[in-house]
Amino acid sequence: MGILSRFRDIMRVNVNSILERDDDPEKTIDEYMRTLNSDLGKVKSETASVLADERRAKTQLDECSAEITKLQRYAEKSVEAGNEDEALKFLERKAKLGEKLTELQAAYDLVATNAISMKQMQDKLVSDLGQLEARRVELKGKLAAAKLQHGGNSGRSSSGDVQASFRTMEERADQALNEAEALAELRAGTKDDDLDTLFAQLDKKSATPAHTESPPKPEDELAAIRAKMKKE
Repeated sequence: MGILSRFRDIMRVNVNSILERDDDPEKTIDEYMRTLNSDLGKVKSETASVLADERRAKTQLDECSAEITKLQRYAEKSVEAGNEDEALKFLERKAKLGEKLTELQAAYDLVATNAISMKQMQDKLVSDLGQLEARRVELKGKLAAAKLQHGGNSGRSSSGDVQASFRTMEERADQALNEAEALAELRAGTKDDDLDTLFAQLDKKSATPAHTESPPKPEDELAAIRAKMKKE
């Protein structure tokens, strides 16, 4: 499964929460950005393979569906020509392909879901990296301001004083940011609930086989073709 096995973890990450729990946000940002860049590289690399699998599965599904359509047409032509034995053979082949079509549809649904997940992960990682880069620039500006403020008393100020002042400035600036983000989340709805719904859908697709009605028997299809021909 590769990077797909970490889909839940990647999608649930809250960058702001991680930074708020750490005493050295600048160091945390640098370390976490390295992790995100590594994950993004893996996503981009594996996405090409997943998309290739999706195209291949779609081609096989379309070819099987086209063959079934062709066999149905041959059966109808055979009935028109009065050769019901030949029509029944076409319908029997069609029934076998119908079973294969169900398998191909399930395989395609799985790789298509994987392709969607890869896109979602890539978008999330790019978004998180953008937030972290903006936060890093912001933190460096705050730290520079804190150092400048202590510049006149550099002989008496310790690095701990600078960091303490920096943290105080950061907390004040972040309060307004957190309030704005909280308001935005309330307006948009609860993100965790959205993710839980998404995960439930993915689990359902991967764990529950596609439900399909029992395919009609060749004899029943032959009878249906006869009835259609009589009406025409």
